Amino acid sequence: MPKTTVTFGEIMLRLAPPGFERFLQSPQFVATFGGGEANVAVALSMFGLPAAYVTVLPPNHPIAEAVIGELRRFGVDTSHIVRGKGRMPVYYVETGANQRPSKVVYDRDYSAIALAKPGDIPWDQVFAGAGWFHITGITPAISATAADLALESVARAREKGLTVSCDLNYRKNLWKWGKPAAAVMQELVKFVDVAVANEEDCQMALGIQADVDVHAGKLDQAQYAKLTEKVLAAYPNLKLIAITLRESKSASHNGWSACLNDRQEFLVSRHYEITHIVDRVGGGDSFAGGLIYGLQVLGSHQEALEFAVAASCLKHSIPGDFNRFTVDEIQNLIKSGGSGRVQR
Repeated sequence: MPKTTVTFGEIMLRLAPPGFERFLQSPQFVATFGGGEANVAVALSMFGLPAAYVTVLPPNHPIAEAVIGELRRFGVDTSHIVRGKGRMPVYYVETGANQRPSKVVYDRDYSAIALAKPGDIPWDQVFAGAGWFHITGITPAISATAADLALESVARAREKGLTVSCDLNYRKNLWKWGKPAAAVMQELVKFVDVAVANEEDCQMALGIQADVDVHAGKLDQAQYAKLTEKVLAAYPNLKLIAITLRESKSASHNGWSACLNDRQEFLVSRHYEITHIVDRVGGGDSFAGGLIYGLQVLGSHQEALEFAVAASCLKHSIPGDFNRFTVDEIQNLIKSGGSGRVQR
């Protein structure tokens, strides 16, 4: 059994209209929880690996207590969550359909993690007995102090000898506190072993240009091979980079695959046509969780890539941020190709 994977970031109350309705079309929201790093921790726990989630939550707050209860329900270790001043963050998501895109509205200013700073989290305790640390580019986008805390986290994880993974996850609506994303992320990625990204992340978070057309009917794999080579050349500390390949034909229909460059070879996964998307939010996190699982448990990088893509493909079929699929279900998709036949 691999050692514990620790993930660190912000978890939010997620409020979504029922079904495919627009905001307040009906006077109600469906309340769940979500956040990139928490989503990865839940995915890993669903896959049977030990996972711990670290964040900062307001004290004596009933919604914060509900967050912890929900994570525990999935088997995620919440014992290192810190309490600090600030509010509980919220995000609103309107699920798109056909030609209407999904829409996300953030309400996370002055959250507990936005006000947190280096020294607030006891990393020595957090990393005791851990083997892997995962973070995303969302956390340093929240505030200047959160960026400093994120940099502290990866530096300490590297000191402790953990494998460090980062999903670059560029969010233009969050980078408002002063520095551009690249100024922070270029420093953070120097502490990373495994990077996960898409083409926009590479351009906006790392300043590495990609000669790709995401609006084309079919993505040019050769250009993605060149992009991965550019990233690996710029960051000699990286052992590998995986890039998700989303062909967005509409909000309801995406082509889905991924590639991986481990400095030895350039690998490409099976391609899935996802024609009736239920909820794509959290799909990238399910990919990251699947990749972390695969790199620790499966026999080859190709197998790890296929598992990650299949896990993410399935996540598109259920509402909410969290992955709710087991290893067996994901392996069945890989073996069957996804006919969707009733299982009796």
